[in-house]
Amino acid sequence: MTTAAVPVPVPVRIPVREILPWAIFAGILMLVLLYFVGSEQGALAIFSGSDNYIHEFVHDGRHLLGFPCH
Repeated sequence: MTTAAVPVPVPVRIPVREILPWAIFAGILMLVLLYFVGSEQGALAIFSGSDNYIHEFVHDGRHLLGFPCH
């Protein structure tokens, strides 16, 4: 009788030093997006030229996520 060799799983190393800067960047980006969707009421109108451009752009997303705006 012969026995078959069972493969031994080898753990894969995750390069945390390579992932960490991208994780921090993604976290900051998510916070900025959360600000725009959640609380921007025209305070950044100097960049868009109109009073409520950013607010109107994310208006439906606000209601979808449960943020009140009017």
